[in-house]
Order: sequence, then C-alpha cells, then structure tokens
Amino acid sequence: SRFIGRCFPVDSEEAALCLLGDIRKKHWDATHNCFAYRIGENAAAARFSDDGEPGGTAGKPIMDVLTGRGLTNVLCVVTRYFGGILLGAGGLVRAYSKSAADAVAKAGVVSYLPGTILDIPMDYSRYGALEGFIRANAEVRNVAFAQNVVVTVAVEDTNLLKFMKEVTERSDGRCTPVTIGTGYMKKEEI
Repeated sequence: SRFIGRCFPVDSEEAALCLLGDIRKKHWDATHNCFAYRIGENAAAARFSDDGEPGGTAGKPIMDVLTGRGLTNVLCVVTRYFGGILLGAGGLVRAYSKSAADAVAKAGVVSYLPGTILDIPMDYSRYGALEGFIRANAEVRNVAFAQNVVVTVAVEDTNLLKFMKEVTERSDGRCTPVTIGTGYMKKEEI
C-alpha cells in the first residue's frame, strides 16, 4: 500500500471539512482518506475517521499523534492506496501513525501566543524614530499612511505594558497605543 500524509493549519471545523473535501476530490480513486483534526483552545472541536478501515486502526492513531504533540488548529489526512497485501490491525495502526508523524514533521509546527492588538497613531515625523523599535518588539500587522501614520501591531500579553510605556516614552508622550482587540501572534516555528 501507499500512504500519503498531509497536515494543514485550520481555524474552524468548516475549514477542515472543506480541505478534506478537496483531498477526497483530488484522490477520488484512493481506497481511504482517513483524518483527524483538533481545533480551538484545548481542542474544543476534535474529530477523526477511519473512512472504512477497521475501527480504531486509522483515525484514532492519527488523532493520537496530534494529541501526543499537543497540536491544535490542525487537520491531518492520510490517504491510502491499497497495494494488495492485508496489513492487519497492528500494521494499519503503525502505518497510519507513521504517516501522520511524518506529515507533522514535514509540515513543521508554529507556536502562537496570546496577544493584544494595538493601533499606534503617530505623525510622519515620529515614524522613522519608532519603526525599528516597534518591528523589533511587536508583530506588525499593518501600516496605514494617511493624514498620520497608524501602525497596527500584536504584542505578547506578558510584554504589553512595557511595550506601551516604551512607545510613549520614545515619542516624548506624543504617541499613545490604543487597544483594539485580542488575538494570537506567531511565537516560533519548530
């Protein structure tokens, strides 16, 4: 048999099911398209499917890989083209586990931290002096150039107060960051 493992970042069950549908269309002639996904904080939405394989031999091993690595907001699909040799329950579990683990390793893992989204309005004359500091200490989401410059950033919650104070001090009190929401920011790729 031939096993093809794939991992995708997803932020909703709808996105996961849409991607799964695309894979099923692309690999319409495959014997099985088994999957698992974990979405949301603490994997509030989690589902897996053996897609016709014997119960517990495909979807559950894929889910175990995702759970074991503490991954969320991820869909893992393993496509199987049957090769004519029956693998047995143990062989299937090993094959699906390995395919999922290889897919996760190949895709890489991106960590996200809770953050606060800020707008930092400033005069053009302040932008040059603040840009380097802002880019070094926050994740820049947007820079809007209009009558004034407005830089939208995400800042890690643990650094928020220090960052806001530093922006205000570096601008001689002329720039005051404004909180516009919360979100997540990329920490690092593993």
